Amino acid sequence: MRLILFDVDGTLVDSQGAIVACMDEAFRAEGLAPPSREAVLSIVGLSLPQALAQLATEHSARMQDRLVEGYKRAYQAGRLREGPAHSPLYPGARAALEALHAVPDYILGVATGKSQRGLDALIEGHGLHMFVTRQVADHHPSKPHPSMVLTALSETGIAPESAVMIGDTSFDMDMGRAAGVTTIAVDWGYHPAERLRADHMLKSFDGLPGLLQQLWATDEEGH
Repeated sequence: MRLILFDVDGTLVDSQGAIVACMDEAFRAEGLAPPSREAVLSIVGLSLPQALAQLATEHSARMQDRLVEGYKRAYQAGRLREGPAHSPLYPGARAALEALHAVPDYILGVATGKSQRGLDALIEGHGLHMFVTRQVADHHPSKPHPSMVLTALSETGIAPESAVMIGDTSFDMDMGRAAGVTTIAVDWGYHPAERLRADHMLKSFDGLPGLLQQLWATDEEGH
């Protein structure tokens, strides 16, 4: 069996518009100047408390907590208002997931900085019920700590050498490396692709099934 773990924001769904708008709303609600779009996108993938600690370093821990709660309220309101359009799937994402899900030896999973509630709503909204293991920020230290990947490996009984982590940020790649799995970066996400230092780079979802076949065929030949 093989485990294919996906990050969500910036990898499967393009949520940057929603993330930037909600962060802007959270800061303005506290009378603070919002961070730049670039600053916000640089922290996508971190759990919210860690993200706000970086974006609001000059403010107190109490204020950072208020910003976390303000962001959550704004994000939930936007999701309820807009539905799946709040975080649209990237082109080719659904087809790739369905193709991989159809392979008997493949187990699909998620490792995301989203909350359980946020991930559940996204999966329900887009009908993405193929993920067997779902690791979220509620139950783990923030990326790049390897806890999410290690727990997914433990839950599925799959060894690190038979797993990949697919994501768009340095946090995803560092997490995957720390857990001993192969890392695959996508070049359409929120961190510059050339800085991710991934084992493999993906330029479109169309190339993912072939890359995995090549990767694991080579692995089997080596054994």
